[in-house]
Amino acid sequence: MQTADDGPPIVMTRGKGTAHGRLRDMGSYVMGLNWHPTLPSCILALSALVATASVLARPDEAEQPLVVEAFATPEATPAILGDYCSRCHNDNDKVANLSLDDVRNGDLFHGRNMEIWEKVLRRTRQGEMPPLNKPQPTAAARAAFVQWLESGLDAYAAKHPDPGRATIRRLNRVEYANAVRDLLALDVDVSRELPQDNSGYGFDNIADVLSVSPTLMDRYIAVASKVGRLATGLTSRREFVTSYEVPKDGSVMNGGRPAYNERASDDLPLGSRGGGAFTYYARYDATYEISGWLNANTNNETDRQPEDKVSVRVPLKSGAHVIGLSFRRQLAPDESVQTLRNDLDKVPVPTAAPVMLPMDVSVDGVRVKTVNVRSYRMSPRYSQQNFPRDVLQIDVAGPFSPKGVGRTPSRDRIFICKPRRASAEAACARQIVGALARRAYRRPVNDNDLTPLMRVYATERAQSDFEHGIEAAVEAILVSPHFLFLVEQDPVGSKPGGVRRLTDLELASRLSFFLWSSIPDDTLLSLAETGQLQKPGVMDAQITRMLADPRAQVLTTNFAGQWLYLRNLDQQRPDISIFPKFDTRLRRAMAQETEMFFTYVLRTNRSLLDFIAADYTFLNQRLADHYGIGGITGTAMRRVTLDPASNRGGLLGQASILTVTSYGNHTSVVKRGKWILDNLLAASPPPPPPDVPALQEKHDGRLLTAREQLELHRKSPACAACHVKMDPLGFSLENFDAIGAFRQKDAGQPIDVSARMPDGTQFAGLSGLKRILLSQKDEFASAFTERLLTYALARGVDARDMPAIRTITRSAAADGYRIQTVIKGIVHSAPFTLRRTTGQ
Repeated sequence: MQTADDGPPIVMTRGKGTAHGRLRDMGSYVMGLNWHPTLPSCILALSALVATASVLARPDEAEQPLVVEAFATPEATPAILGDYCSRCHNDNDKVANLSLDDVRNGDLFHGRNMEIWEKVLRRTRQGEMPPLNKPQPTAAARAAFVQWLESGLDAYAAKHPDPGRATIRRLNRVEYANAVRDLLALDVDVSRELPQDNSGYGFDNIADVLSVSPTLMDRYIAVASKVGRLATGLTSRREFVTSYEVPKDGSVMNGGRPAYNERASDDLPLGSRGGGAFTYYARYDATYEISGWLNANTNNETDRQPEDKVSVRVPLKSGAHVIGLSFRRQLAPDESVQTLRNDLDKVPVPTAAPVMLPMDVSVDGVRVKTVNVRSYRMSPRYSQQNFPRDVLQIDVAGPFSPKGVGRTPSRDRIFICKPRRASAEAACARQIVGALARRAYRRPVNDNDLTPLMRVYATERAQSDFEHGIEAAVEAILVSPHFLFLVEQDPVGSKPGGVRRLTDLELASRLSFFLWSSIPDDTLLSLAETGQLQKPGVMDAQITRMLADPRAQVLTTNFAGQWLYLRNLDQQRPDISIFPKFDTRLRRAMAQETEMFFTYVLRTNRSLLDFIAADYTFLNQRLADHYGIGGITGTAMRRVTLDPASNRGGLLGQASILTVTSYGNHTSVVKRGKWILDNLLAASPPPPPPDVPALQEKHDGRLLTAREQLELHRKSPACAACHVKMDPLGFSLENFDAIGAFRQKDAGQPIDVSARMPDGTQFAGLSGLKRILLSQKDEFASAFTERLLTYALARGVDARDMPAIRTITRSAAADGYRIQTVIKGIVHSAPFTLRRTTGQ
């Protein structure tokens, strides 16, 4: 009998008329054995079979004896592949560009054909192969094969860890902005001043697509120059205007832009309505002019007439401030609507004289000035008075009469020493530059790091003064390759292709950019510098601490924003003639619901299964009305327990997801089904063939429902193979229209949300879809882990990573699928903690 190291694994099949003994009688013995290279392969296979067969065997086959089929040589092909797969996947036919002619039983012990084996494992475990119209192995045989294959792949990976190719990675624009903020304590978002980054594998932090060009470096230099001046307080005293356009709906029927009698932002005073607020960085202690451009109630709201501008001057201390403009909420607003006359001879003129309305100017949430404005302005283009006065744009101009740079968090962070005489300047500068470079480069710095920075300081100091010299050094740090790139340097003499464990400092950077999209803080960096980070319990404690920090919100905005396509919500343009109730308030509430939902699951360490079937969500009155849920008043979002009859719950009941998977004027069964396969099951269908015909919207003059359109579409064999998987998932969500509202009819006909999975399982509606997904909870947990690992590693995952993903998923399953267990599993995994050396 051959051992696991030199002999073939075996495949278990179930057959009739065999008499090799029932394995359940051996269960008490073989179940006690663990995988070990010295155990005979047949015992390993028996153990795997007993572990799965009793659970997965069909009832009508329970009394059939199990046959253990051993292969004669390591070069044999597993029988299940030969019997069911090789008919299509061979060198001649090569269906789906896959041939199994070269795979052999012994591959799993020598690391050969791993990508092919992982494909076989995924498709077989998901029940996609063999196709349902082909002969099928029994459930027990399939389960035994899957267990054997998975165990073999995982065992090889455990003995031969391969963390994949290590690539030098540039910080993307969000990471750069966050790093600048945390390095210099500067509350200014510079990400929009850098070009948008390319995406790969669904994320914009992937090393392979973060290219560098001369134009991009010019932008980094320009941004670094601006940041250096702001952080040190040495900006120009020249006045200039910073503008913020308040998110508003477009003009309604050419009759003005709507305004609402409700608080527009949590940054505005209680009892306010309309207006907006944004963060403004005051460069000096000075006077600044805050202006509001008001809606003109004309038939062209893009006009910016001086008569619609209201300005006040207020003193501001240097630093970041939230500037807001708003009106007072009316207790009993006039809800009458003026009748518009669409001809050029008559212009409707209001009969009542304008009244004066108080408009409040707030700084950091506190009213500092109130100015009275007219409730409307007469104009040659006056067309209506339906909407109350509101703010469309906020301008802040200044500084006027600057008094100098006051104390700011940035200056406190930079100027940690202040030389009292010229002879002490060089030493102080070195101390300042060294402290900043240590944080920026994410490691201790030496003379080789400091010499060029001090040269920049000295050159500028000779032409100006001490603080301008520091500013020049700060700018140099912000464009240094040590800051812009994540570089993991292998020790001198490293063997090319070898695998080593990351140093504590390297691991600290990986961890901080994973959880914070930013540089390590002093706590994390100090632990790494002293070699304590990888001691037992320390890493887990740091993960818990970092997830509780506000900076972990980037996992919602960056990871979830891309995983769930939330970033696409701003680009959705529902047809207002079909969906007249869709407005800016609803769009914002949709996004907030999903963001708060993900953040809540993350911060409270809830189960991943909440993403599928949570019995709670986050609503305000606008979104609750959209969902038909009563009892919710006000603009504030709050956690709401859902009634089982609400037709909501989980991600798939949220309007944001339902909207980004629709078109502007109708739903898309295909987009929704593909979204589920891509993001919840990691079972992406292949790309569509070329020249796919458009869906037929009418037949014999009658509007077709989505189901009828796709039934016609699936008559093409080239389309049917993929649609048979996508369409049932999408059909179950057809009760939700293109903006996520519940409906009962489409194209004037009752909606049929019944569906049938490729394996014959029938279900209906969102509740049925939840049951389908919960029955595949391990696949969902694996898919989530795969997406999060891709984001954490900043590269695409491949066959080498799948054993680690399975290990993390099993660990999470044992802990109730808690999300932080997945995160900790990723941080402790071989792909995250190891590096393949490139040699020197």
